Amino acid sequence: MSVTPTEISGAERIEDPASPLATLSGFYRAFNAGDLDGLANSWLDGDEPSMSNPIGGIRRGWSEIRAGYAKLFGGPARVRVAFHDFTSHGDDRAHLFVGREKGVCEAPSGTLALRFRTTRWFVRKDGVWRQLHHHGSAEDPALLADYQRIIFGAPLAAP
Repeated sequence: MSVTPTEISGAERIEDPASPLATLSGFYRAFNAGDLDGLANSWLDGDEPSMSNPIGGIRRGWSEIRAGYAKLFGGPARVRVAFHDFTSHGDDRAHLFVGREKGVCEAPSGTLALRFRTTRWFVRKDGVWRQLHHHGSAEDPALLADYQRIIFGAPLAAP
């Protein structure tokens, strides 16, 4: 019987290495290690992928998404998160994970506990699961301002 982990950090063992859950786990393993090549293995290449979150902004195409991760990984903060409290929906072509992330942001200026709502959409292309879209949001405006302060030096201005 297959058991789905209740938390995905990249350290869990996934029984089916060709599943969307394994690709999700691989994403978190690479993210938590600051591994851009590992992230490339979990994202769809080319102009199709998109990402929208309060730190990375709206990015379209793998090259823009990669640049956002490179900026985060090259900055003074170290961010580690785990995906939890999630649901999983899909078929043999597309898979959606909807849940929450919790984690920590550590920087010379301090440590911050993180909590986000997160959606990750994967598609199967050429027999391999890859992430097509990510959306993240913060429920707590004060947490978001503190996180942006650590990453950018100040909260971002409203559009």
